[in-house]
Amino acid sequence: MSTNEFDGQYYEVATPGSLSEKLVAVARDQVYADFLRLCEPNASHTILDVGVSDVVGDAANVIERRYSVQNKITAVGLGQGDAFKVSFPKIQYRQIAANQALPFGDGSFDIVTANAVLEHVGSTQNQHFFISELMRVGKRVYVTVPHRFFPVEHHTGIPFFHWFDATFPLACRALGKEKWAASENLILMSRQRLKDASPKNRTIEIGMTGIMLGPCSSNLYLFATAPQS
Repeated sequence: MSTNEFDGQYYEVATPGSLSEKLVAVARDQVYADFLRLCEPNASHTILDVGVSDVVGDAANVIERRYSVQNKITAVGLGQGDAFKVSFPKIQYRQIAANQALPFGDGSFDIVTANAVLEHVGSTQNQHFFISELMRVGKRVYVTVPHRFFPVEHHTGIPFFHWFDATFPLACRALGKEKWAASENLILMSRQRLKDASPKNRTIEIGMTGIMLGPCSSNLYLFATAPQS
């Protein structure tokens, strides 16, 4: 499977130029605004973006598209990153392996971010390891995920059935989207699941971001800072 095919499965609904892609782009603009608000990056800060995509479009790689000090960004992903490196030549890219320790020392980066990655790491144990690794290498950590209780599920476009564990697999099978019902491909995220995935020895903030719809939002964020020494 090529890198584009590997990354492209996560953008089946948000195809280039579609209404879905435009909505995802609106949500990620707010995700980026909250990144600025919470992480307060400046030109001297080093940033690690974990889980970037080799599908280059309005719905992907929001930090790389929007943040101006690109030579301070290091990006890592599962693919070879060929298209990513062409699109963002000032950004250092490194290929990593799934569910393995990040190839950086403790506290290597001022800011570490991961957008729409945590729900794809395969299990609750992998989620805990993933966030622990982000917190190990970063002084400030900003993680975002699609919010389970938004009316439309991000990856499938299925409305409402994803709110319940029993109905989402049925809807996926009925629409030929069975792969998204498997936890190794997607874990639907709520505030509680985001909290459960976080280390207990860190103070975290969990909030809503993305598109707001009444008491709900399209995305959730987790923000944490390193403990004071």
